[in-house]
Amino acid sequence: MKKCAIILAGGEGKRMGSDKPKTLCEVLSKPMLRWVIDAVREAGIEDICIVKGYRAEYIDEYVGTLPFKVETALQSERLGTGHAVMMARKYLEEKGGSVVILGGDAPFVDAGTILSSYNQHKDTASCATVISAEVEDATGYGRIVRDEEGNLKAIVEHKDASEDIRKIKEINSGAYWFDTEALLSVLDRITSDNKAREYYLPDALKLIIADGRKAGAFVSENPDVVLGANDPAQLEELNQIAREKGYK
Repeated sequence: MKKCAIILAGGEGKRMGSDKPKTLCEVLSKPMLRWVIDAVREAGIEDICIVKGYRAEYIDEYVGTLPFKVETALQSERLGTGHAVMMARKYLEEKGGSVVILGGDAPFVDAGTILSSYNQHKDTASCATVISAEVEDATGYGRIVRDEEGNLKAIVEHKDASEDIRKIKEINSGAYWFDTEALLSVLDRITSDNKAREYYLPDALKLIIADGRKAGAFVSENPDVVLGANDPAQLEELNQIAREKGYK
């Protein structure tokens, strides 16, 4: 089965105090985006598309320094993660197979998690698989709700969760495997009917489930896959974790 990757890298670095895209902020002197690219390539996936947005020229400049080919797609308006993937529709149509979609600001996603989640995705014949992790403090994260057979039933955002659902420790990492055909079949049905008026990628899983197609969740053994940074303090935390755990 053919595999490809989309890395979402359109976010601003304003809260970081940077005029560059957030994904180019560095952990151990390496852009967060490069951490994710390296994990994807280590997992044996060479077809990569980066969705750029804010100050896209910086992403183009960085991609131009890489010793291998990476495609890009432009999200001229930043209207959510689902919208970002819509901007890569042509890439998806050309590649087919299965696609892993990752955030470019989550540097600790690892090749083992990418490969193992793909194997589960393939072996269970799922149309969508969310990469999850179990954490002690799940505050602020979307919760993974499973049915009696262990399949994915829903991803419920913290703000929308009942008290019982908030007790769930399994959370959404924001990384997903999709059967490309299944994703394309629901992409245009994602709506912006929410307070932020944005198109959210988890709604693609909701639509796939509503269509009666199978979705699952893969629990990573590495809880750090959920970690990202939105401000200098969080970025320093990532650097501290990387130093303490010997990440490279």
